Amino acid sequence: MLTMLPELKIAQLRYFVLVAELKSFHAAARQAFRTQPAISLALRELEQKLGQALVEKGGGRVELTPYGEHCLPLFRGLIEHHDRIAREAMLFARHEIGQVSIATVPSVASRMLPGPLARFVAAHPNVQVSIQDGTAERVQQLLAQGQVDFGISSLWVDDDQLEFAPIVNDQVGVVCRSDHPLAQAGGRLHWAQLLGVPMIRNGTSQLLAGTEAEGLLADSRLFISNMISLIAMLEEGVGISTLPYLAFPQENDKLAFVPLEEPRVERHIGMLTRKGRSLSPVAGALMAFLQVQLAKAG
Repeated sequence: MLTMLPELKIAQLRYFVLVAELKSFHAAARQAFRTQPAISLALRELEQKLGQALVEKGGGRVELTPYGEHCLPLFRGLIEHHDRIAREAMLFARHEIGQVSIATVPSVASRMLPGPLARFVAAHPNVQVSIQDGTAERVQQLLAQGQVDFGISSLWVDDDQLEFAPIVNDQVGVVCRSDHPLAQAGGRLHWAQLLGVPMIRNGTSQLLAGTEAEGLLADSRLFISNMISLIAMLEEGVGISTLPYLAFPQENDKLAFVPLEEPRVERHIGMLTRKGRSLSPVAGALMAFLQVQLAKAG
């Protein structure tokens, strides 16, 4: 049967260490901003818990007992350990330290996150942030599996275990070569103008499902999931495709983005979190910060 261990109070250990180091109850009381009787009472209570005297009785100068000499380094180590944990817990609560893992779609990672994330990291030098990018389906999977703290994406499919807070509406348009007739026509496109034009489907093409333009997907004979490969095919003039505006490589002067007006199709970008699960202080702070910054950018 294990002997019941005494509950040691950190304050009492601090007072004992002060008395031992200063060799005086009066000096220890002055440094601890307590009265001398309060310091003496704390040490007597500590000795009673331990069942042994820590300080020699009588005499003008404070001397430790052999037991007190043995306990002094132990109590110093316990105080240091306590203070280190308390300091870390306080900094974590103030979101000054910690780790955050985010999953997001590539268009948000490349177009919307760099500026706001750079400002957050600069203001929180002891916070580590990791980002995984992938399709909206992958983002949702990573979040549902608990591999990331939160996601920034569109909602792939409804999920009772996840909460979605929309921030930005991202309009879908047609992407084609800059010299393509659709780009030269100008204005906004009606889906019927795309009939008979070779269509390359991609991971975001499902946004057309359930709209008037859904038939364009059925006529498509080519699907490319990788964005680099898709851009190469579009530049080569293999066909046209549809993309949300944020996913369009604006720096590419070989391609043009023409908004699809009829039907108007939008991708809703927002924050994804697990329902009923709290975020860590630093993850919550980063998500709130990004919500504001992304809304401004949008």
